[in-house]
Amino acid sequence: MKRAIVFGATGGIGQEICRDLAAEGWSLYLHYNSHEQTALDLGKELFAKYPSQDFLPIKLDFASSDAELADFVEKLLPVNAAVFAQGITKYVFLGDETLDSITKLINVNLTVPIKLTKLLEPQLMRQDYSRIVYLGSVYGGAGSALEAVYSATKGGLTRFAQAYAREVASNNLTVNVIAPGAVKTNMNAIFSEDTIQEVQDEIPMGRWAKANDISYWVTTLLNKRSGYLTGQTIYVTGGWLL
Repeated sequence: MKRAIVFGATGGIGQEICRDLAAEGWSLYLHYNSHEQTALDLGKELFAKYPSQDFLPIKLDFASSDAELADFVEKLLPVNAAVFAQGITKYVFLGDETLDSITKLINVNLTVPIKLTKLLEPQLMRQDYSRIVYLGSVYGGAGSALEAVYSATKGGLTRFAQAYAREVASNNLTVNVIAPGAVKTNMNAIFSEDTIQEVQDEIPMGRWAKANDISYWVTTLLNKRSGYLTGQTIYVTGGWLL
């Protein structure tokens, strides 16, 4: 049985990733922090469709200590894929940002994913093939004003994946980043309709991405046939900001 852990499974993109992976025969750990009911509902939905697979909601706060992170990974059933779909941002000038908020952004988006990757590595290496996919951002390649720290973390994922992929390629472990552009999710619900339309007018495809536009590429990277693609950042942006 192939099993993946999806961090950030309760987010708009994370839920679609889980639905697509479940349809491809994956059993899943559905990670959540504060949205327990969403994770439980998603697990029930997927089990009703795919009763021969496992869908296990699992809680982890990315503010956990190193010892707690290690204990979390130690208790997992073997996985041969990890998808990091969690992420936070804050729209503010750097000069108005708090130091605590900067630390939280870096921890959630970059530091803890790297730590969890290190902790998951031994069990990923034991599989016939294994996959890691990080959810980056177009702003990791073209920085966004008012999101300087967020842009830095997403750019950091790109460079980390590029370097780490070279360390583990001979073990059939691929490491890649899917970098979305503008996606219609709750994260962007704070924008006015005018702002949403302004962004849409800049996108050559003429629309914002839907969550399943992104989940398709994550699912593709987890396919066994994708084993020769590693260390890459794939920008899924409808041609925006390229």
